[in-house]
Amino acid sequence: MSSSKHSRGFSGQDTPSPRPASTQRNSVPTGELVEHPLDTRYPDGAHSPTLGRKVAGSRKARRREESALTGLCAWIVDHQIGLSTNFLILLFLSHLCFPAARRHTRKFFELSYYDPKIGKYGKGWNDIFMVVYWVIIFTGLRAAVMEWLLIPFARWGGVTKLKRRMRFAEQAWLFLYYTAFWTLGMYIMYKSKYWLNLRELWTDYPERQMDGLFKWYYLVQYAFWIQQILVVNIEERRKDHHQMVTHHLITCALMFGSYGYHQARVGNAFLCVMDVVDLLLPMAKMLKYFHFNTACDVAFGVFLVTWFGARHVLYMMLLYSVFVHLPETIPFGCYSGPNGKGPDPSMPAPASLWKFLAPFMDSEGPVCWTEGVHGAFKSLLVALQVITCVWFVMIMKVAWRVIKGGAAEDSRSDDEDEVEEEEDFGGEITADLTPLEEDVGVEAINLKGHTRPYRKGAGNATGVTLPGHSDRKELLGRIGCERGV
Repeated sequence: MSSSKHSRGFSGQDTPSPRPASTQRNSVPTGELVEHPLDTRYPDGAHSPTLGRKVAGSRKARRREESALTGLCAWIVDHQIGLSTNFLILLFLSHLCFPAARRHTRKFFELSYYDPKIGKYGKGWNDIFMVVYWVIIFTGLRAAVMEWLLIPFARWGGVTKLKRRMRFAEQAWLFLYYTAFWTLGMYIMYKSKYWLNLRELWTDYPERQMDGLFKWYYLVQYAFWIQQILVVNIEERRKDHHQMVTHHLITCALMFGSYGYHQARVGNAFLCVMDVVDLLLPMAKMLKYFHFNTACDVAFGVFLVTWFGARHVLYMMLLYSVFVHLPETIPFGCYSGPNGKGPDPSMPAPASLWKFLAPFMDSEGPVCWTEGVHGAFKSLLVALQVITCVWFVMIMKVAWRVIKGGAAEDSRSDDEDEVEEEEDFGGEITADLTPLEEDVGVEAINLKGHTRPYRKGAGNATGVTLPGHSDRKELLGRIGCERGV
């Protein structure tokens, strides 16, 4: 016997809907809908059952693809320490056990292109190995320090919610990083001849060799910003997620271009100007998580003044030097000689894209500094300033809230109190759930009660099971691996 389906009529009563005769007489595969060729109920096909079935099928296929990507993303997030450690162990074992491979493996953890005659380092494609090496180190080190040091420290400091501990650990990691590398960058700039002299940023062009410390600093900073592109998609999505990704991409493009075109000096100056702000903001947030509200407001005030002075005064001074001092000091043309020799008049201007890429392919070859290259750098720097202006507007909203008597809180972050998540090892949380309204069939709802003991990491967060909803998807959405709708 075949069970008949029911549909709700206009009168509000359930009326039987018998199976069409065509489907009774003919054998139709499961899941396939046959439409009569003379059926004129859907002349435009907009509401055709066949079209609806195709749309539903495409949505299911897309959900399967997203589920596979989400699973891969979650697996990588859960195994950051293991993946990084295994790669480093494999690399070091290969270096120790296979002497023939050492000429390749040492590129990962030794600076390349050393010139013993002058005691400096050149530049080339082998430097990418060190960048990859430090991306992997930062990935594993960040996860290990957060899990084993910073999250327990947040618990010791009285941060009760697990979500807030994670946020505290993220900010504390940034504070530790920028404390080290902003200090190192300032030391390099203080010891240089372009300290408090912007015109010296452009002299002796092209500067093909670098000190070992300067080169290591620049490559490790570049690796950090590449890793930040990964981090911004692992952490919980913020309101300014797209601005953040754009900011990181522009920063990486500027560092890559400045390194290839021998403009690392100005790269060091811009990094110092930007990093000092990224040092103070995490400190203010850490104070907020520890409920030192007065200290947080004071730190936020220092951060606000520093932001304006660094990113909208000093930054604009550097940008002015890029627009004015650079063309005055570095004539347009192709440079083929050593530092400070000047352009080669016998070398024509680049007529193809290949010559623009030549500095990246051959660090000792010709470098063509043209108006197009100069314009590309100016455009990226201006775009970076536009993004910081957008953020500054958000920060001023926070400042106005503090002036009115509120608390300093990053307006770029999502509301962290939306989900109350207490971590109590071995404990239970009883949730008083309100009914959920969802456009699903009655048969698809599995009612398990309005209240139930809830233990973190197991089962559903609610007593109602809805198709397409799961705690795993919600959790991955919170860490950024699942796009919010």
